[in-house]
Amino acid sequence: MTTLEEDARAVLPAAVFDYYRDGFGAQVTRDEATAAWREWRFVPRLFRDVSRVSTEVELFGARLAAPVLAGPTALHTLAHPEGEAATVRGVEAAGSLLVLSARAGRPLAEVPLRRPWWFQSYVLRDREITERQVRAAVAAGASAIVLTADAPYVHPRPVPQAGALSPATRPAGSEQDPALNSAAIAWLAGISGKPVLVKGVLGARDAAACVDAGAAGVIVSNHGGRQLDRVIATPRALGPVAAAVAGRVPVLVDGGIQDGGDVLTALALGATAVLIGRPVLWALAAGGADGVRDCLDLLRTDLARAMAQTGLPTIGDIDADVVTRG
Repeated sequence: MTTLEEDARAVLPAAVFDYYRDGFGAQVTRDEATAAWREWRFVPRLFRDVSRVSTEVELFGARLAAPVLAGPTALHTLAHPEGEAATVRGVEAAGSLLVLSARAGRPLAEVPLRRPWWFQSYVLRDREITERQVRAAVAAGASAIVLTADAPYVHPRPVPQAGALSPATRPAGSEQDPALNSAAIAWLAGISGKPVLVKGVLGARDAAACVDAGAAGVIVSNHGGRQLDRVIATPRALGPVAAAVAGRVPVLVDGGIQDGGDVLTALALGATAVLIGRPVLWALAAGGADGVRDCLDLLRTDLARAMAQTGLPTIGDIDADVVTRG
């Protein structure tokens, strides 16, 4: 358990901490997420000018301080009274980008979004609900849509409410559509007018199919181990997915990323950027908006340090030769 996670555990009700931390089943996927990044070793380059190191990147027109985004996670109000309103202040102060969950704890109108941000969406059985959510997000300034495609069914999971556990109930038709297919990519792009990234991609064949169907990006993700246990760890899936995409669109990745070395490894394996989920929640719980800012700033400075030590002055200098399997 990281120090940040321990800090969050000290202030959160046990039911909330477990709700955020737990995966599904025996927790195999959740528990091996971080360890899988540590299977790789760096191969530093010598005699490179690293007197100045830049971690800046541009992604879908947004200039970011580092290729580290705050990934979509639900119900930030369980971690902090201000919920996503505090999260976005911290994210923006760090020069990063928030992917706002469709199941946020705060209404969209109460989240002070100023810098570029993305909206995470499911496609629901009632497509009108999805369309209303997406159109509202675009009207509020969302610059991309992230389609979460790896959850055809949601496992019943009690949600903490006022210190107790309650069943999660939603209006009829608001369940994920288990008949979802790749045509939803073009549909979402059509109603939003924005690039659509597909989240939950773990196989090379699916990655290529998503791009062929119009995806503007793919996100290698196993949903934090919350939907299926013993699913492949994202560092092991990333290389084949990046190879299948072959540079046609950006490839992002999440899952178990804890420090700048993990970020550097992800970029070397073919990612354009990474997303972090649980660490943002821990930071929010322990320190509010400032905690989220500090979490992202630390990842940025740690990435810069790792780049300097491996002879990489810019993100563009990172390639597959920088890492080898340990």
